[in-house]
Amino acid sequence: MKRVLLAALPLSLALIACSEEAASPAPAPATPAPTEVQAAPEPVASPETSPAITAEDLAAQIRTVSSDAFEGRGPGSKGETVTLAYLQQEFERMGLTPGNGDSWTQDVPMVEVRGEIAEPLTFQVGDTAMELKALDEFVLGSALLDPEVSISGSEVVFAGYGVVAPEADWNDYSGIDPKGKTVIVLVNDPGFGNGDESLFKGKAMTYYGRWTYKFEECARQGAAACIIVHETAGASYGWEVVRNGWSGPQFDLPRGEGSDPVVPMAGWISRDSAVRLFEAAGMDFNAIRETADTRQFEAVALNATASGKVNNEVRKADSKNVLGKVVGSTHPDEYIIYTAHWDHLGRTFGNPDDNIYNGAIDNGTGMGALLELAEAFASDPEPPKRSILFLAVTLEESGLLGSRWYAENPVYPLVKTVANINMDAFPVVGPTKDVVVVGFGSSELENVLADAATEQDRQIVQEPTPENGFYFRSDHFNFAKVGVPALYAKGGIDHREKGKEYGSELAVDYVTNRYHKPADEFSEDWDLSGMAQDVQLLYAVGKRVADSDGWPQWLEGSEFKARRDAMMAE
Repeated sequence: MKRVLLAALPLSLALIACSEEAASPAPAPATPAPTEVQAAPEPVASPETSPAITAEDLAAQIRTVSSDAFEGRGPGSKGETVTLAYLQQEFERMGLTPGNGDSWTQDVPMVEVRGEIAEPLTFQVGDTAMELKALDEFVLGSALLDPEVSISGSEVVFAGYGVVAPEADWNDYSGIDPKGKTVIVLVNDPGFGNGDESLFKGKAMTYYGRWTYKFEECARQGAAACIIVHETAGASYGWEVVRNGWSGPQFDLPRGEGSDPVVPMAGWISRDSAVRLFEAAGMDFNAIRETADTRQFEAVALNATASGKVNNEVRKADSKNVLGKVVGSTHPDEYIIYTAHWDHLGRTFGNPDDNIYNGAIDNGTGMGALLELAEAFASDPEPPKRSILFLAVTLEESGLLGSRWYAENPVYPLVKTVANINMDAFPVVGPTKDVVVVGFGSSELENVLADAATEQDRQIVQEPTPENGFYFRSDHFNFAKVGVPALYAKGGIDHREKGKEYGSELAVDYVTNRYHKPADEFSEDWDLSGMAQDVQLLYAVGKRVADSDGWPQWLEGSEFKARRDAMMAE
């Protein structure tokens, strides 16, 4: 039988303007980890930059970190070695001090899994066997880290959106026992399919809508496997993103005692495959799918079984976060943390024409912004009153793992961490009238942002597609989960001269043609004047918070407020 190399369990993603992570499930680096000692790569020369935040300096940094010399910045690869050396070199050049004692890095333990489809996902309906094509019709993996994981003759049930939300009086598993079964679920929140804004948070996706939640809930329910039906609208990305994200090695943090359970097997199937499966079982997928958006939904058994097998090759290794800081003059023990992930998808060996995922926008733009901010703060003749930590995190593309590790193992106490400002995949639209706040209405940091934006004759707005769940797709989310007020903002699409349609066209073009593809490369044609304004704006926010005595708070109604309040009361 032909064996297909697949990923185990991918994890998360980044976002772009009104679409990046218009983003997606979680691709992980496609670079195979080295199996033998390699010669140290040649250092990459620093570009000439100034203390001012300018479009020219941003271009120089983005051009550099997205060049082929960085080999797609895949964790565990030569690209990581080049990237870590460059970031440390730049922090030193700019006058920062090491951010972790005497070290510029923080070790992030990781588990790398290479999953191989040994037996394809096959549904048996009566006498009919429906064998799906790997990568084209399904992706499948396991996070158990066992050498071999399989399901055989597992009963199949459809559990709607797979949501259990007591506060919303919603339980898609009511009436069925999913233990040991293969559960098929939809992506996004109940109400998304029919536009019922009375359910959950209306158009804004909650965590219940995220694909990661679907797998977590299946694990809590004791399912043997969880399969998500891919629909482009609900996921906010096409099948190619799923396929790329589940190809190549996958990464996770080590699982210790007390870790949450994981579903033994997890994956996605194409919508067309789901339609065919339901038809074979004598059911109408579209009709049953419609009921999933109502309180009348009841989970159904498909009178089918599922089988499949994955072989895992597991390797334990480390990646690294990179940290540099500017020490505060008055409150050096209090920190504002700027974050941007340095990793991308590395290299692929399935495309002979272009085998490097350069990641210029995702996240060369964020890296460029982080370095520009670091140089600006380090060069300021009047240092900030509070310390500023510049944190370049790893393994974002594999599930926000670097930021999760820092949040769970902070170098500086969370109770002394005033705020997080995250940067991920800036749009390169040009100057815009609007500033998009992902997770609009979350914390008082937005008030600081709004005041600074007014000075640029700009206004802050909610992301145009809150139903896509961008808030859960970048590194600020891990700070929010532990209670630290976090801001994720970037330029919008309302171009000052060409209007919203122009900006929207560029955003859609990026997601369609370059997002998580080798085509995400730097272009000399980019207008980075708008991004320069964005970075200047985030500098102003950080500077104002650093020079104040106030502590920005979560707004009433935020699910993170209680965690922060308890932390500060200790």
